[in-house]
Amino acid sequence: MESIASSLLSLAYRLFQPGLCPGDWAWATSMAGALIALFPVGTAVAVALMRKFTGNRYHGGALAALIALGLVGMFLIPWLLITGVSSVFRAVFRGDPAGLSPQEYSALQQQYCWVGPQDEYLGGKQNVYETLFYPSGDMLSYGYYLGGLVGLPLLVLLAVLLLARIAMRRGPKWPGRLLWVSFVLLVIASAGVESNTAVHLWLGFLPTTVLGVIPVALVGPPSWSTIEDSDRRPERLPEQRPQQPVRIDPREQQQQQTPPPPPPPPAKQYAPTSVAPAPEPPPEQPPGELAATPGPVPVPPGSAPAGSSRFRRVRRLGHGGFGTVWEAVDTQLGRTVALKIAHAPDRETEERMQREARALAALSHPNCVHVYDLVEEPDGLALVMEYLEGQPLAEIVDTAGPLDDVAAGRLWATMASALAAAHSKGVLHRDVKPSNVIIDPSGVAHLIDFGIARSRGDSKLTATGMMVGTPDYVAPETAAGAPASPASDAWQLAATVSYALTGQPPRGTRETPMAALMAAARAEPPTQLPRHSVHAKLLAASLDPQPRNRPTLNTVHREVEGWLARAGTSTDGPVTKLVPRQQ
Repeated sequence: MESIASSLLSLAYRLFQPGLCPGDWAWATSMAGALIALFPVGTAVAVALMRKFTGNRYHGGALAALIALGLVGMFLIPWLLITGVSSVFRAVFRGDPAGLSPQEYSALQQQYCWVGPQDEYLGGKQNVYETLFYPSGDMLSYGYYLGGLVGLPLLVLLAVLLLARIAMRRGPKWPGRLLWVSFVLLVIASAGVESNTAVHLWLGFLPTTVLGVIPVALVGPPSWSTIEDSDRRPERLPEQRPQQPVRIDPREQQQQQTPPPPPPPPAKQYAPTSVAPAPEPPPEQPPGELAATPGPVPVPPGSAPAGSSRFRRVRRLGHGGFGTVWEAVDTQLGRTVALKIAHAPDRETEERMQREARALAALSHPNCVHVYDLVEEPDGLALVMEYLEGQPLAEIVDTAGPLDDVAAGRLWATMASALAAAHSKGVLHRDVKPSNVIIDPSGVAHLIDFGIARSRGDSKLTATGMMVGTPDYVAPETAAGAPASPASDAWQLAATVSYALTGQPPRGTRETPMAALMAAARAEPPTQLPRHSVHAKLLAASLDPQPRNRPTLNTVHREVEGWLARAGTSTDGPVTKLVPRQQ
């Protein structure tokens, strides 16, 4: 190691050797410290790169690699080089060149200012332990050594702590201890180094570790999808027991060789007026995959006579370019429902209604509106849905003002859970906005209007002139023409939460819908974010223009739920209290 240290000193001497006090070799020693500090910085960069692939997986090989990087890069290699440099200077002081060239060896004999010969200054004094605990000089020199041998390592330790924190972004901070604790061991183990040599080495260590923050930050944190995959617990496979040999009785073997019984008779055919058993629902699709058939489609009851309706309409709730929503009463079951009737019952409209029915029928979440039936009304195809008494979030914020952090956190957590449930069934909403979130009188939020939701089976179905989403709340990639994804639903939900906290869309308002759509397609940065909210940082990440950089909905739900728990509340509380409308 002494030969490697002498080569390192020779390289440092060629790179930086100003003829200034306290001497060219003293400055070369600081350059050697800067070169040695590249190993801790490289260790932090390696940890950040490793987390790009492993996320927050700290067990098995990932944990072993993290421990090895900390011990080798933060402690072992720097300690060997530091002690090697000190050994070279001590050997030169004793008259041994220790691998240095004759010119370098003779330069160490030169005297500079008050330090005297450099070989004695760097290799003939007390070590760090002796200087700190058995001082032999005056108080001024002791203060100098105290600042150089204690103050400088503390400043370097702060820089190492910052390196570890940046490398561990978007994850728990405890693995960073494997890095800075190893550096603390390096400082303690360097107590036998010559004190003047140690001061100059730490002088070079400090700027390199501070500037090392830049490459570690440039590596960037792991993507939210990688973190989500690492946080997901692996499924445990059932244990397979070794099969025991089975003895077969000859009589049983003879019975097994007999021909199988005839197939069962075909299923009974029911008469047209009979009620046949309901078919079994299709199996659920695996999470994360868009389902070709997300759920059974409610079929219209064929027993209703033509031109009549079982639903008595009470009042109109909403009217848009696609259809009209009515509050109605089911005269057969005696319950209040929401009736969504299409304007033009052509084939494309019927397909869209069936698509919304499939999307809602596949969901079973307390914060998603429930679908009951799909019926033929005298004026068109109608979707029968759960009637939600309440107000849209847009109306609440417009009349009562923005929500506080707790209410917005509950809104975000419940809506993220509802959308995640929809995505697990293969359904994308694609039009999450404040007017599509209904707050009932108890303050619970519900997600409505899956009118442009799609699944894999109907991905090619489009409506002429229909814009997917509302311009103020459309994700940048979908505004630019890219297909919708769970990340785009997450962007729209974050934009809705930002509106709930500020009363403004995240990109601000535009004069025309086309101007808002162009701003979305250009991925203009949000300008109306709640700067003083505790959710500001997570909102900024969720509104990132790149879908791969956004946290997943499950991550958002976990982060917001954790903050609510630390605030002494939960997601079960109301978003806001409403007074029921007077009939």
